Amino acid sequence: MLARDAAQPHRASTPLELFFDLCFVVAVSQAAGRLHHALVEQHVGAGVLGYLMVFFAIWWAWVNFSAFASAYDTDDGLYRVTTMVQIAGALVLASGVPAALDSRDFTVITAGYVIMRLALVAQWLRAARSDPPRRTCAQRFAVGITLVQVGWVVRLLLPGAWGMVGFAVLVVAEVAIPVWAERAGPTTWHPEHLAERFGLFTLIVLGEVVLAATTAIQEGLAEGEHVGALLGLAAAGIVIVFSMWWLYFDDPTPRPLTSLGLTLTWAYGHYPIFASVAAVGAGLEVAVAFDTRRTGLDPLTAGWATAVPVAVFVLVVWLLEIRPRPGVAPLNLAYPLVALAVLVSPWTHAPIHVTAVLLAALVITSTVVKGRSARAADLA
Repeated sequence: MLARDAAQPHRASTPLELFFDLCFVVAVSQAAGRLHHALVEQHVGAGVLGYLMVFFAIWWAWVNFSAFASAYDTDDGLYRVTTMVQIAGALVLASGVPAALDSRDFTVITAGYVIMRLALVAQWLRAARSDPPRRTCAQRFAVGITLVQVGWVVRLLLPGAWGMVGFAVLVVAEVAIPVWAERAGPTTWHPEHLAERFGLFTLIVLGEVVLAATTAIQEGLAEGEHVGALLGLAAAGIVIVFSMWWLYFDDPTPRPLTSLGLTLTWAYGHYPIFASVAAVGAGLEVAVAFDTRRTGLDPLTAGWATAVPVAVFVLVVWLLEIRPRPGVAPLNLAYPLVALAVLVSPWTHAPIHVTAVLLAALVITSTVVKGRSARAADLA
């Protein structure tokens, strides 16, 4: 298992990576679905906390697989089998999502997570044996991941509040492993490949939002009531999803991930992006339930179910994509203002529609400002 060339031209995602993503989105769907049910049943605090905890496991396992594949994807038989073990772990994790969110039973979800992570340990040990220049780095990854997995299993024995403390400590330990390991000699991850991988997963999660919202609206229309409200909600939801796609993929040139710091910022910043995108689907389902009188949520909470994840998405895209770029100063004001306005939208009578208008306006503003910036750069 030799390291891949970090400067390889036209490095594209492999069919195995795409298959991995499609299987992983099952866990995303389960998490968003349980968040929707928790919100509709008015278990807001517990539902949101459980969702964020579960989504950490989904996101972090996916990030680690993607980073390793970017550096060491040999696509031989052993690599494929080990990756399929990770996929099996993802499916076990997905099956444990309902118990984790409904009753705080993390046994099955921990088992799935540990399966994925230990399969990755086997990959790192193989890399350590085959790639002497980066052997120390690979060994650090293997040792660090193994020790933390022991911690996740022990955490299952901790009662109540101590379990939450253990979760927080283990999250810090997990995200610190790459920082510690890469200092021994960075792996040869491919910048453009990584950027493409994150974009593709964002695209898949956006597709899950469309599916979730469509299913909810179909169920509402089947009752034969509230047809006008649901059709208006469907139109607004489409505008929201299309706008999110536009804002994320607006620049055809991906961010240049030229250093470990930039890459880690990019990877860690996608936790709120992935989680917020999936949560928008749950929020739109809540909006359908509210408009069809199938939940006792108050109007503000029902509105915030969509407004909060949309605002988080806008702010994080601004921080990762817009703020570091020159020549787009007006957008450094527009993005935060739109995020704030979205958060205020539940005080209106039509928060989903107001959010759709705000995002569409941001898309238009972004397109105009970036067009002017590009023309100015060409003239210079």
